[in-house]
Amino acid sequence: MAALAVDTLPEGPEWSYELKLDGYRALIIKDGASIQLRSRNDKDLTPMYPAIVAAGRRIQAAQAVIDGEIVAVDAQGRPSFQALQHRGTHPTHSIVFFAFDLLHLNGKDLRALPLEARRADLAKVAEKSGLLLSIELPGRVPDIVNAVRAMQLEGVVAKRKDSIYEPGERSRNWQKLKLECHQEFVIGGYRPASNNSIDALLVGYFDKQELRFAGKVRAGLVPHVKRDLARTLAKLRVDVCPFVDLPTEGSSRWGGGVSVDDMKEMTWTKPEIVAEIQFVEWTAEGRLRLSKFLGLRPDKSGQDVRREI
Repeated sequence: MAALAVDTLPEGPEWSYELKLDGYRALIIKDGASIQLRSRNDKDLTPMYPAIVAAGRRIQAAQAVIDGEIVAVDAQGRPSFQALQHRGTHPTHSIVFFAFDLLHLNGKDLRALPLEARRADLAKVAEKSGLLLSIELPGRVPDIVNAVRAMQLEGVVAKRKDSIYEPGERSRNWQKLKLECHQEFVIGGYRPASNNSIDALLVGYFDKQELRFAGKVRAGLVPHVKRDLARTLAKLRVDVCPFVDLPTEGSSRWGGGVSVDDMKEMTWTKPEIVAEIQFVEWTAEGRLRLSKFLGLRPDKSGQDVRREI
């Protein structure tokens, strides 16, 4: 179940609020001694996060399915998506799992129960396991938003307390407010650089079945990331531009669009790899302004990426 992006959060006693966490969405699936960690697009993450798997073994149930987020946090508990991407270069960060929902418990499907009931069972199941609970934020919506913004955290999620769990749905019963402009985009091409590297990424989003161009991204592409991306994207190379709205008119080398001449410099790829991109705003032309690469999203499928704001 996913949250719908909104400009303002709903308010009232029927809603609860929690932090929007900047990490990888995942399910912990426990069946006796067997523990699996599965990504949103059903990739097996079990070998990558042994500490979370160990916590999963301590869940207070024989069988359970827990929904949550894999997050890298610093000593003060602040999340960092870049630290999650590059764990080897952020030794002071810890990898943790924030649990926020319980879908199955000891053979019983809980998805039709109200969220409040599922969360009550989750607290009991996760006790002393090492899993962290995504706690409810107290107060009025303006106060919550101001506090989260002051801490420079990503955003707030509002959930109806009586909401059932709707798998595969982006439901109005869960709504998210992002306080920083960033979302997932699909990589559809790049401008090559020397030494088998990348100068800029071309990213977009799907509108129905069509891939639409959102912008060129250069900031955040440090040398080792450029080399890694070049190796990854080389395997997905195609001859035809996957964006339905390229070329654009009147664009310069560093402008928001891609001109006919620019097209000759680009290498096109299958639109499968998803990246997290930070930006200041959308321009009137529907382009990203001052965009920055944050990392890849192996937990997301390219076909699921839509423009959120």
